[in-house]
Amino acid sequence: MSAPRTPESHRLKVDEVVEETADARSLVFAVPEDADEAFSYAPGQFLTLRVPDDRGGSVARCYSLSSSPHTDGALRVTVKRVDGGHGSNWLCDNITAGSTVEVLPPAGVFTPKSLDGDFLLFAGGSGITPIMSIVRSALARGDGRVVLVYANRDERSVIFADALRDLAARHPGRLTVVHWLEAVQGLPEASALQALAEPFADYETFVCGPAAFMDIATQALKAVSTNKVHVEKFLSLEQNPFEDAPEPVEASGEDAATVEVDIDGEQHRITWPRQQRLLDLLLERGIDAPFSCRQGACSACACRINSGEVAMQQNDILEQEDLDEGIVLACQALPVTDEVHVSYE
Repeated sequence: MSAPRTPESHRLKVDEVVEETADARSLVFAVPEDADEAFSYAPGQFLTLRVPDDRGGSVARCYSLSSSPHTDGALRVTVKRVDGGHGSNWLCDNITAGSTVEVLPPAGVFTPKSLDGDFLLFAGGSGITPIMSIVRSALARGDGRVVLVYANRDERSVIFADALRDLAARHPGRLTVVHWLEAVQGLPEASALQALAEPFADYETFVCGPAAFMDIATQALKAVSTNKVHVEKFLSLEQNPFEDAPEPVEASGEDAATVEVDIDGEQHRITWPRQQRLLDLLLERGIDAPFSCRQGACSACACRINSGEVAMQQNDILEQEDLDEGIVLACQALPVTDEVHVSYE
């Protein structure tokens, strides 16, 4: 059995640090040519950054890309300080132009399948980060309308205020931005958000922000939306993908299924022991499947079940709508049926 693996990371140089607001910074990374393919990404995805731990070692933190693969030449993540947040405060206090950061390649399923069509986007606070990537991409490569409802404490806390104003001016018939300021309108309520969403019930919808905001926005949107409501979640990682490699699983082949895997233009047919997780099996066989946290909390290993059935031991990130579409986490998947067909998109 092969030794356990950690995901392949890269040390990226920070070309620029942009002060977005008093408590938010954007880190602009330079990607070397030999890592261009590894860092290709879709709008709405995130990077996992390695941050030094004051107790020794490091911790891993996930931050969404605010840049667009269709309009920006460099990768950009935006970090907002969180009270007591070790990762966000360390990055804002210590990273300057010229710093290097260890980074895992882009991951995540909070991304449109197509940029054509219309989008209704709800963002709260720093939840604007992946939403901004989608806005920029849809306006650059799509042809539909984009409606953004953006909630913040006050006018000074609006991240990307100038960029949004500029985009709205350049796309007057396509981009509508509705600001909700707590200092003026109070906390958003589901009924008010539902009223804002009703005229756009058939738009593809994305929601990102603090948990309380996402709960209210999702409640409002599901009451009116005729499409799937995509919700982004970030959870604290209990394990460190930069340091912790899980122990190899001793798997018996006596009771096994068969899995057919489509990945990177190749097809593999493999015997799948029923007590071995799919990701562990693929890595053991030398197949370069994507992964990060290995604990069902980040969606980096998400894949699609085209036929057959699997059971997940843990899932903290995928919504029921994702599961209904056949999306599962390879790091948590065990076979249920004798034959399973999996694809990576």
